[in-house]
Amino acid sequence: MALVTSHMNANVPSANLFGTPVSDKNSSNGQNITNNSNGGLQKQHHKSHHTSNSHHHNQRGGQGTLEAIYNSTLTNNDYTDTVNKTETNLIKAIFNEQNVAFMDQTSPKRYEPDRPIGYGAFGVVWSVTDPRNHKKVALKKMPNVFQNLASCKRVFREIRMLDSFRHDNVLGLLDILQPTDKHFFQEIYILTELMQSDLHKIIVSPQPLTSDHIKVFVYQILRGLKYLHSANILHRDIKPGNLLVNSNCILKICDFGLARIWNPKEQINMTHEVVTQYYRAPELLMGARKYTGAIDVWSVGCIFAELLGRRILFQAQGPIEQLNMIVDLLGTPNTDEMKNACDGAKNYIMRSAYRQPNTMKFYSLSHQASHEAVHLLISMLMFDPEKRMNVDDALSHPYLEEGRMRFHSCMCSCCYTTPRKERIFAKVSDPGHQMPFDPKWEKELTRLSMFDLRERLYKYITERTPLFGIPLCINTNSASYRDFVNSSVAQASELPPSPNAWD
Repeated sequence: MALVTSHMNANVPSANLFGTPVSDKNSSNGQNITNNSNGGLQKQHHKSHHTSNSHHHNQRGGQGTLEAIYNSTLTNNDYTDTVNKTETNLIKAIFNEQNVAFMDQTSPKRYEPDRPIGYGAFGVVWSVTDPRNHKKVALKKMPNVFQNLASCKRVFREIRMLDSFRHDNVLGLLDILQPTDKHFFQEIYILTELMQSDLHKIIVSPQPLTSDHIKVFVYQILRGLKYLHSANILHRDIKPGNLLVNSNCILKICDFGLARIWNPKEQINMTHEVVTQYYRAPELLMGARKYTGAIDVWSVGCIFAELLGRRILFQAQGPIEQLNMIVDLLGTPNTDEMKNACDGAKNYIMRSAYRQPNTMKFYSLSHQASHEAVHLLISMLMFDPEKRMNVDDALSHPYLEEGRMRFHSCMCSCCYTTPRKERIFAKVSDPGHQMPFDPKWEKELTRLSMFDLRERLYKYITERTPLFGIPLCINTNSASYRDFVNSSVAQASELPPSPNAWD
């Protein structure tokens, strides 16, 4: 029995670099579609594999290759007709006289059971079916929301952020399930788009990655990051596992559990215990309490190097070793480049032997590490955050021009193709957020009590207009309900944030 009520697979855009989406009218007869050198599409025949391995967030087990993504899309064609499974779904619609007439009660021809697909530090993710349109979506369970004040603030902040996102490269909120009781609800359930894999699984797979793939991925990461920064949001945990990818190579930034609303014009003290260690900027490793969006750019630079070399760039056992690996490559920073570091970290660097920059090593990452690629990489990995390239300049770098053209020629939603096959490009290719968050909201959030936060969360969820005007709730009669309730939060497989011990 399933978590949600009805079943239909979501449409997948036709542009495809790696595999063939089931909805692509060019993707029949087991043909794999890839981009050719002049931006067109080529068809390549291959064998079909019928193994379902869809992925989302940090999944336990299973292969994470692009081949697996392609296999999972083929599997969708293998379902036989079934009877209406509506009553077995994990989530169900809440009917009233107004919305029952608009509910699509037709029996779907394909059925896929609800199942867990991801376990993160702050939630559990299931693949379920939205009963209102029969599309597969991701259901995220946020448990123990009111366990402590910090957890409650984090969840409220994340929900408000997700609900504001409307961007190809940032995962947004589809819906929030209705809480059962104002005073006793402990979990919050949100629906988001269902993605098939993440960049971490792709990097560690044997799937070849061409320069075209890398350019398209890095361009999309930076494009999504520009959108976040324009909304006054620091992500603070950019890593491959938080970059979801579909078989058509669309990439979306996800997991805003550590994100923070930030005022670029006013530097305030924030915690340095953010960002998974391997992707943590040197200013954070050195205990800086005041930092900017440059910490996210550093993380993207590390991921760029990882895409080129297919291995983590700075893979250390602890934060001090992490800092040493960075200094070994970039050279010893001067005192001005460490101005925001804590005294203990500064003293450690000054007492250490002086090291010259060794950035020529970037060329040994891969044969794809061209001069343009290395120039962009070095610019994003500057030790001094003030000298580090910002998102806008990175997006304008010549290395990413081909990635930009590929994305907007067949993958984005901002451009379109006319019936005469003419591509109409958007005036703004890398848009910002339409309604940036007011930093005052973050300050107000820090002053709220647990009681106030519970009241505001409940009010926000219940007064929010649900998708299609039909609210959803958990279906306690589902056979999957017990497994779903018992789903436990697990730490991500990658190294979690670790404290610095300078003082």
